[in-house]
Amino acid sequence: MAGLAIAGFSALGPDDRVPQSIRVSDPMRLPFLFVLSTVMIDAMGIGLVLPIMPELILDVQGGTLASAAVWGGVLSTAFATMQFLFGPVLGNLSDAFGRRPVLLVSLVVMALDYVVMALAGSIWVLLAGRIVGGITAATHSTAAAFMADVSRPQDKAANFGLLGAAFGIGFVLGPLLGGLLGEFGTRAPFWTAAGLSALGFGLGLLVMPETVTEKTRRPFSWNRANPAGSLRAIAALPGIRPLLWVYFLYSVSIYVYPAIWSYFTLERFGWSPQMIGISLGLYGIGMAAVQGGLIRPATRYLGERATVILGMGFEILSFALLAFLTSGAIAMMLIPVTALGAVVTPALQAMMSRATPDSQQGELQGVLTALQALSMILSPLVMTTIFAQFVKPGGTVYLPGAPFLLALALMLVGFAVFFRSRPAVT
Repeated sequence: MAGLAIAGFSALGPDDRVPQSIRVSDPMRLPFLFVLSTVMIDAMGIGLVLPIMPELILDVQGGTLASAAVWGGVLSTAFATMQFLFGPVLGNLSDAFGRRPVLLVSLVVMALDYVVMALAGSIWVLLAGRIVGGITAATHSTAAAFMADVSRPQDKAANFGLLGAAFGIGFVLGPLLGGLLGEFGTRAPFWTAAGLSALGFGLGLLVMPETVTEKTRRPFSWNRANPAGSLRAIAALPGIRPLLWVYFLYSVSIYVYPAIWSYFTLERFGWSPQMIGISLGLYGIGMAAVQGGLIRPATRYLGERATVILGMGFEILSFALLAFLTSGAIAMMLIPVTALGAVVTPALQAMMSRATPDSQQGELQGVLTALQALSMILSPLVMTTIFAQFVKPGGTVYLPGAPFLLALALMLVGFAVFFRSRPAVT
């Protein structure tokens, strides 16, 4: 990471909101790396606890694996719900009080939360911990707002892509590290996550500047800090409303992968847990590579609009093939093609960011965080239900890939909305 050539960042003066291209040796290099590491820590914190969660729930609650799975679903839903509710809150707070205090306070609370979960002796403490964790993990909106603050317009898509890459790397490394740490007990991953969060806070305290100026600061209002209020305010901006619909439909569609991939590949191809893990790891690495490397040349040579169209095209192709695929080998070879669709999110973010005033960058990113969290809540419920209906014994039609057909339909609707839209920026 330290060897990345970064364009579009420099030390910000009170009125210097569009810095010139620099090398990584300049003053904004460490803040930039701090923000990337914060996003990575968020993702690692989520993934670290996944391998040990069943055993941990059985340890504190007892019962059967089936009951533990139910509680696991409750904990995951609580986490996503808090991100939905508090993404706009933290985004608006960062517009009012700055990116630095929001990120630093969140890291402190996150570290303390992991300590509490490491010491938890009941399922209710774990639930409270996941609720607090969902709030602190909603800082992705503030991290993205920081990127918007310090990026030149033509660099926004690439820098949003680097945030996505950092999250993807963290989400790949988290479960791997969590599985290894789980050998030392079900509490070890929580202590490690607490330590990582504390280290992140220490780094941020030393290097993180404030990028919200008096010129761009916007008073905090609870009427706009809730998801509905923030959504109304952002959707009222010229050209934004259709892009928000596209972003939401795209998010619901691509969450078909984490929602049903394990079940689909077991049912259709008979894959082992090891093979499923390898395939998910390859997908995560592919997404990180695309968002961290490919997005910059794609938007530079094609433009953001054409990049979105191309990325959605790759997703449409992938969904159509996976719906009827019967070969596990071909499914594995299709993963790099599927990962190419990851250019859509940063390109869409950049288009919306460029159409949003500086004083509402945090609010915009909070809305996007809320839409993603809502997708994480809705998509697994819908996709797994459809999967169950099409694989159950005695069903009218046997089609394990049916959820991909729904994802295909949603993606086509999003594609049509985007194609007909005429955003305020190009």
